Amino acid sequence: MSTSDYAAYIAGLPRVLAGAAALFRDAEGRVLLVEPNYREGWTLPGGTVESDAGESPRQGARRETAEEIGLDVELGRLLAVDWVLGPGRPPLVAYLYDGGVLGERELKEIRLQEEELLSWRLVPREDVVSHLSGATGRRVLTALDVLAEGSGTAELENGHRVGRSRD
Repeated sequence: MSTSDYAAYIAGLPRVLAGAAALFRDAEGRVLLVEPNYREGWTLPGGTVESDAGESPRQGARRETAEEIGLDVELGRLLAVDWVLGPGRPPLVAYLYDGGVLGERELKEIRLQEEELLSWRLVPREDVVSHLSGATGRRVLTALDVLAEGSGTAELENGHRVGRSRD
C-alpha cells in the first residue's frame, strides 16, 4: 500500500471523540462538580483529550483538571470507561479517573478557569443525578461504587454497566 493509499484509508476510518475527567471527593465523600459557562448544568473537571497532539486520556484529564480548577495532581486509577452515543456528534469514549480525596488545603487552593467556569460545589452521592444528566450521572455513581467495592474498572455504554453478569 502506498503512502497516499494509506493516508486515504486512515482518512476514511470512523471518528470517535475522547474525553477524560477526574472524580474528586472530600472527606465526607461528596463529589466535586464544576459549572461551565458555555452550557446549562454541572459537570466534572475534565474535557476533550487532545489526541491529535499525542495526548493520552490520563494526560488529558490531568491537563484539563489543572486548567479548570488549578489543581495539578497525579491521578489515580481508571474507574470507568464509557461509550456514549449522542445526537449530532461522533461517539464519545469517556474516561473517568480517581482524583482522590481533597483536604481543606486543596479545596482552598481551587482556582476556577474564568473563561469556562462559573462555580464549583461539593455534592453528596444522593444529589449526583440531579446535577449531572444522563450518562454522566450514571458514570459517576458507578465510579463511586467501584471505589466502595474495590472492584476493577467499570465498562459502560451510555452510563450503564456492561460485561457484568446480572444476578
